[in-house]
Amino acid sequence: MNSESAKSIKVGICGFGTVGGGSYNLLQANGEEITRRVGCVIDVVRIASRSITSGDVDSTVNISNDPFDVVNDPEVDIVIETIGGFDPAFEVVRQALANGKHVVTANKALVAERGNELFAVAQENAVTLAFESSVAGGIPIIKALREGLSANKIDWLAGIINGTGNFILTEMAEKQRQFADVLIEAQQLGYAEADPTFDVEGIDAAHKLTIMAAIAFGIPLQFDKTYTEGISRITPQDIGFAKQLGYRVKHLGIARRTDNGVEMRVHPTLIPRKRLLASVDGVGNAVLVHGNAVGSTLYNGPGAGADATASSVIADVIDIARQKLAGLSKPLLPALGYLSMHDDLEVVSIEEIETEYYLRIPVNDVVGVLAKISSILQGFDISIDAVIQKELDSMTVPIVILTHKALEKKLNLAIAAIEALEDVSGEVMRIRVETFAG
Repeated sequence: MNSESAKSIKVGICGFGTVGGGSYNLLQANGEEITRRVGCVIDVVRIASRSITSGDVDSTVNISNDPFDVVNDPEVDIVIETIGGFDPAFEVVRQALANGKHVVTANKALVAERGNELFAVAQENAVTLAFESSVAGGIPIIKALREGLSANKIDWLAGIINGTGNFILTEMAEKQRQFADVLIEAQQLGYAEADPTFDVEGIDAAHKLTIMAAIAFGIPLQFDKTYTEGISRITPQDIGFAKQLGYRVKHLGIARRTDNGVEMRVHPTLIPRKRLLASVDGVGNAVLVHGNAVGSTLYNGPGAGADATASSVIADVIDIARQKLAGLSKPLLPALGYLSMHDDLEVVSIEEIETEYYLRIPVNDVVGVLAKISSILQGFDISIDAVIQKELDSMTVPIVILTHKALEKKLNLAIAAIEALEDVSGEVMRIRVETFAG
């Protein structure tokens, strides 16, 4: 072992919650294995957290409650940021990079919304901002997109990338439970926060999709252009009708390259039951990626949790340690995988997408209403693939229609016209359908 590799790589951790604590514990538990892989010791020398006490870590670790103690310590080579949020996380990461320190972050919101700025600072200072753990927990999807599939032109990707939403939809499907009831259980189990908005309204998934799409297509991070729709309007009735039609309802993040640009959208989606993605249940995550050379590949595993996320954090630390030991003067890989970005690829508005649709229409139980609805759809160039009309002991009955592929803005006009019909008794429920064929 040469003198360079004999030195230890010194790490500082900012934030000692689930992920920060898990990362420290993993380095302690697997330290010997990691040393054999890297060729030197990776040593945590400083931790900053408001809640940490000296009994939580080895006595050799310097602890404080100020993260800037970590980023300004000249001894620290790599900073792990697991504070979360934007304040003070953004300034902590920015200052660490400006100080010439490599940074590993699990903060998907920070990367998705402020990553373009931070990557520029990292590039100016010839250091790495690594973020594998920001998407899909322990699944190495960033590495797969940026390295393993780098010979491919990525056509599309689709992911179940929020475990809370997937748990809720799984429980609703298996036990015919209402959304609100399952959400309370998810909060009690610790899967959902007291304020579950980020999870159930798709914001968390949109952060992750923004990051994956940027790497897949070589475009800047554009969270503000990612269409986001949650699952709070999904009912057991919709899940049951989907099953009759041969589908399952999943909350997906979808990114697709088209002739018009790049689609980036998060919303409930009907997918065929035979697709592997449809069988991912509970709090699990999965990402399906289609490359023009390799075809479809599926990445499946735990999307959250201390150990799973720490696995990705420490994998990034190991990559940076190897880079330092190799004496590289700048990062080997561009942050988003491209040296030259596709500035000509625009993000497509949700109104410009084309897909198939599930429509549940509450109507008065009178003769001729289906014919009126069919006529409206036909007038907007929307053809019907399948219909379910249930006879219920009620004056109001649901008509369920599965359409062929249609332009979203035309469907919006058709839905407005349908809802204006005298015998339509409420809002039309619309769920997009994706088959992921080819």
